[in-house]
Amino acid sequence: MAPRATWKGHIKIAELAFPVALYAAATTSRRISFHILNRKTGNRVKRQYIDEETEKPVGREQRAKGYETEEGEQVVLDPEEVASAIPESDKTIRIDAFIRCPDVDTVYFDRPYYLAPPTGILGESFAVIREGMRRKDVAAVGKAVLFRRARALLLRAQGLGLVAHTLNFDYEVRQAGELFDELPEFKVEGEMLNLAKHIINTKAGSFDPRTFEDRYDNALVDLVRAKMEGREIMTPKRPKETKVVNLMDALRESAKAADRAKKPATDKKKTVPAQRRKAG
Repeated sequence: MAPRATWKGHIKIAELAFPVALYAAATTSRRISFHILNRKTGNRVKRQYIDEETEKPVGREQRAKGYETEEGEQVVLDPEEVASAIPESDKTIRIDAFIRCPDVDTVYFDRPYYLAPPTGILGESFAVIREGMRRKDVAAVGKAVLFRRARALLLRAQGLGLVAHTLNFDYEVRQAGELFDELPEFKVEGEMLNLAKHIINTKAGSFDPRTFEDRYDNALVDLVRAKMEGREIMTPKRPKETKVVNLMDALRESAKAADRAKKPATDKKKTVPAQRRKAG
């Protein structure tokens, strides 16, 4: 079943405009999820807003948003007033500039999306721009109103489509200098540098997200299954922490371990993980 577009509009570059559909590229729907229950009855419970002074429930029609000032005062905003600040969307991603892909700082990346021509649209203009971006190895920076918010976007070519990331604004990103400028400088050379390079070379690989494992989610799945089947719940042993006494000795041991790990091993058949169940 084809994914459903979460947004449809146009990409506009100068006088050129062509239709696109936006699809969520990441989802948390497959993570194991829980409901909050009343332990005594087993029934699900509902959230309720309580006045912190009177301790009485506050209904939807009585709620308002408030902004606390430095003096501790509350500026009260009605839902209609908040709604009036939401920018109107013309369903257009306006491209401001094309930049070199290596120039992109990934700390500004927020949410990933896929962009493609809408179903039934040939998408010739889309293909021309995508291929031009691929050949020039550039990304497009643009702006749009998405899901009731003005967002900055970065688009880059991938396969026959485009990958879009909404971007954090500059005021949302902590500058690296706040932390890194306080770090002491060390002169690294000689055997120490050679050992570090050797460790890196022996552990060289490629980016393969299929090898990433969500150990916490897997542990929750095992826990739920054990409870369902009435099995004893085994607490996993935590690895012992090793204390580094001498940096050179630690580097040498790491290099030896990396060499041992690099030796060819017999291929093992890949096992397909069992389908996860939603707990609820």
